[in-house]
Amino acid sequence: MYKLINEAVDDALALRKNLANITGVEVILAPPFTAIAALAQKLEASNIKLAAQDAAPQLEFGALTGEVSPKMLKDAGCEYAIIGHSERRLYFCETNDSVNKKIKACLQAGLVSIACVGETLSEREKGIEKAIVTEQVRGALSGLTLSDSKRIIIAYEPVWAIGTGRTATPEIANEMHSVIRSVLSEIFDAETADEIRILYGGSVKSDNIKALMEMPDIDGALVGGASLKADEFTKIVNYRLL
Repeated sequence: MYKLINEAVDDALALRKNLANITGVEVILAPPFTAIAALAQKLEASNIKLAAQDAAPQLEFGALTGEVSPKMLKDAGCEYAIIGHSERRLYFCETNDSVNKKIKACLQAGLVSIACVGETLSEREKGIEKAIVTEQVRGALSGLTLSDSKRIIIAYEPVWAIGTGRTATPEIANEMHSVIRSVLSEIFDAETADEIRILYGGSVKSDNIKALMEMPDIDGALVGGASLKADEFTKIVNYRLL
């Protein structure tokens, strides 16, 4: 919940300029709902795409005051939606079941879902982090088809590393990514599991992105606070030059 519309536009225009010649990296911005339409206009014909930070679990319009349908998000210019972010789970009662319903609604609307999973510090200290993340992945993707898998991205965000300055080591992150890929292989098949992108999120910055991206099962990053400054986010996207 950052950025007024003009602030979001300024950052987006800076990124459009900074990243005009970037290749081999897909760049997606997830502004607040209020700025989506404005950014869609400013980023038209650029190499930067838009995501919503959440979506309603219902595709069709209805008496759900305060909710935003995936169909509305698509209309506003989004191609992606972040679903089940840890803050949605922590503060807004998101469950594996509601995440699953939202993903299915997004798929129906033609949006790619970035499904977030991750354990809390207490769950990791109890040694149940793999079981928790496995349950979240299975819950989020319940009932999805092989065709649906083409429009799914997984984001692993250890809750204990979000906004705390604590980053999971590249090895710790990669270990969980490997677990997630194994679960995806069981849900779909090994080939599909290899094709699904798994992002790491949790205090990602320009000074740790390169080491993270060198890990075999880390395909990208879900960037939080570091994305609020265009120059820092540019460095992260251009991690190969660091």
